Amino acid sequence: MMANVDWGMMLGATVDTLLMTGFSLLFTVIIGLPVGVLLFLTSPGQVIANRPVYQSVAFVVNVLRSVPFLILLIVMIPLSRVIVGTALGVQGSIPPLVASAAPFFARLVENVLRELDPGVSEACRAMGATSRQTVLWALLPEATTGILAATVVTGITLVGYSAMSGVIGGGGLGDLAVRYGYQRYQADVMVVTVVILVVMVQIFQVLGDRWVAKLNRR
Repeated sequence: MMANVDWGMMLGATVDTLLMTGFSLLFTVIIGLPVGVLLFLTSPGQVIANRPVYQSVAFVVNVLRSVPFLILLIVMIPLSRVIVGTALGVQGSIPPLVASAAPFFARLVENVLRELDPGVSEACRAMGATSRQTVLWALLPEATTGILAATVVTGITLVGYSAMSGVIGGGGLGDLAVRYGYQRYQADVMVVTVVILVVMVQIFQVLGDRWVAKLNRR
């Protein structure tokens, strides 16, 4: 049992997966949050409704969301080399992870903002607030809980995507699962990587749910 498992290598791969997920989630939020806000604000009936802008941004978001992640990994190899200098390892996996997750997160943010009471925006307009003030002082604070929940969902999605990046040598648990579990037929390595990924997702979900519940009580 577990004769093929190198626990030191497994620990290193787990750390790499956490790094990939953490940095990718950070950049996903940095990019996806303003894109989601832009989608909401430029949609019909909103503060700065602009049909051409909305349709253009929505088209790009929908295209990126439509491309399967495995294909996006391969297509973005040249771009990853330009951005971070390599297409391998933790660094090389971050650009495609962000490119796949940011549009997904942007749509979640847009949906969260749509669920807010329209009276919030109307009250800000009545008081003469600018679009920027409305977003920063009213909409985002009101949507904090929903955005946090969207971040948790996106983070869990990134854990799965980071494992898939092992197909192109992206490092982490997915890389171990492919190189040892699949190519060398070491089933015990495959089982351990799957268990660690499941535990990681469960911990992320539980901690995220507790954080959301704490904000709700406030």
